[in-house]
Amino acid sequence: MLVGRRGAEAGAHRAAGRVLDILELVVAARDGLALRELSARLEAPKSSLIPLLRTLTGRGYLEQGPAGEYRLGRKALELGVGSPAQRELSAIARPALLTLVESTGETAFLGTLDRDTTAVVFIDRVESEQVIRYTARIGARRPLHATSSGKVLLAFLPAAERERALRALPLRRYTESTVTSLPALRAALAEVRERGVCLNLDELAAGAAGIAAPIFDRDGAVVAACAIGGPTDRVRPRLGRLCAAVEAAARDISARLGHRATAAPSRREPA
Repeated sequence: MLVGRRGAEAGAHRAAGRVLDILELVVAARDGLALRELSARLEAPKSSLIPLLRTLTGRGYLEQGPAGEYRLGRKALELGVGSPAQRELSAIARPALLTLVESTGETAFLGTLDRDTTAVVFIDRVESEQVIRYTARIGARRPLHATSSGKVLLAFLPAAERERALRALPLRRYTESTVTSLPALRAALAEVRERGVCLNLDELAAGAAGIAAPIFDRDGAVVAACAIGGPTDRVRPRLGRLCAAVEAAARDISARLGHRATAAPSRREPA
């Protein structure tokens, strides 16, 4: 047990050790930990943990999710606790995806480019509770030119890398709305860079809509796309609110990766 190990350390300060115990447990927890879970794992009364949790939360080292669970805060991430080297991208993004599903009612996705820059691969997903919902298995691949996630990832690549990827893409038509020419796709990507978000209606499948925004690392490189998917008829009437929610989630994940934008990413062309 953590308590026994910490207690065995000669000269250990009890309160300081308990703070580290809390941080280590939260780092390892994919979806955060509730007070009762921390109390059980640390074999400590809730009353003794609450002051520590309040202090850590107030200082930005922890934060509470929608259900009251404790997660790593931005201050901890800035110091390297639970940094990308220690935690997978999907674990860092998971809290924002959960919040995104709660606020939009639609399924949320985390997607990255495959190694050959030919497809977007979903590395995490939080499903909507709607009876009719958009879904895809983790590990599923989707075409770059016909998906919101794919266009976001292409749009924010460095210009030379983006152009190489574009020239290698098979621009297959999936619906009447699919973009199938390079000039039209380049124009669409320029609009994505300008707006900072990509809206995709019926381009991969009739009746399916997607909205995606870019996720940047501490060096300003695009590393993933945060997206939601749902039926077009349900997404279309809420476009403004849904786009804002996706952008906010992507900014949150980017900040957790150490990105500190000095200007809106939608206003700059990657070099």
